[in-house]
Amino acid sequence: MRIRTVTHPLRSLTFVALSALVLGGALRLIAQDLPNLVPDVVDYKKLIPLLPDAPSGWTAENPEGSSDEVQGSKITNVHRDYHKGDGPDAPITSISILDSIANPDYVTAITDSWKQESNTSDGYSKPMTIDGNPGYESYENDQKHGSLWVLVAKRYIVEIETQKQDAKELQEWIKRVDLKKLAEIK
Repeated sequence: MRIRTVTHPLRSLTFVALSALVLGGALRLIAQDLPNLVPDVVDYKKLIPLLPDAPSGWTAENPEGSSDEVQGSKITNVHRDYHKGDGPDAPITSISILDSIANPDYVTAITDSWKQESNTSDGYSKPMTIDGNPGYESYENDQKHGSLWVLVAKRYIVEIETQKQDAKELQEWIKRVDLKKLAEIK
């Protein structure tokens, strides 16, 4: 008579889970001794000067910025708001610059979404290139709300957001940001 050994499925899963825990711990120990190959984001103070002054007839708020670590990834972000007049129909523009060098998956996900194009009576969205940099523009006709994103040096995402302005103003605002100088900041 032959005795047959049967492995219980839960024992196999337990072995796999324990093996994964041990291997994961070993990999973390090894990784601690390896140099960090992810480049550091720049200090936000280097990016603030790239937020332009207000154009004639406009008021600019004080620029804001920070360099933070979020869920293990470092990011630097600077931002400035611009207003022309007061009231609910006053034009507003916001400019933000995000250094996402430490999170290439985020950059890939964002730029992959820029491949879609649409044009309807409600507005449009389209990929574009600005000074050799990939970008994406969208505009809502009824709200007179526009957004323009540009990826500079494969790390900086510049976002222009306009409210209560014509679509052509997005292009005028991006011209105020020195994209060549931004590309040189490391």
